[in-house]
Amino acid sequence: MSAHGHVDMGHTVAGWTGTFIAVVGFTIAGIGVTAVSALVIAAGTATVVLAAGVTWVLHLAGWGKPSGPRPDDQWDWRVRDVGARGGHPDCLGCRMAGRRPDAVGGEGPRQPVAETAGAAFALPADARSR
Repeated sequence: MSAHGHVDMGHTVAGWTGTFIAVVGFTIAGIGVTAVSALVIAAGTATVVLAAGVTWVLHLAGWGKPSGPRPDDQWDWRVRDVGARGGHPDCLGCRMAGRRPDAVGGEGPRQPVAETAGAAFALPADARSR
């Protein structure tokens, strides 16, 4: 049990990696501020943006977890989230990647409807003859 109740506060590979890269970025930007160098400040800012991207990619790869209660055996930061492929409910990062659990609450990527499952783009016959 943690100080936050029975909730894992996101101690994951994605979270720790993103935090480390962001701290490096803020340190670089801080050095740029004290050195009065716009180039170094821009490099620090770019590193912070990189941190967000790396964290997002790791989250989508299953190394980040949704917040909230999880079984105790999944609390270790090295445990991969096998449900990430289908998307986490109410997760902005998963929605941005197009991973949305279906409306009924089940997890999994969206499947094409039967009418379009095997469809291919084809030009009308009169357009092909031109």
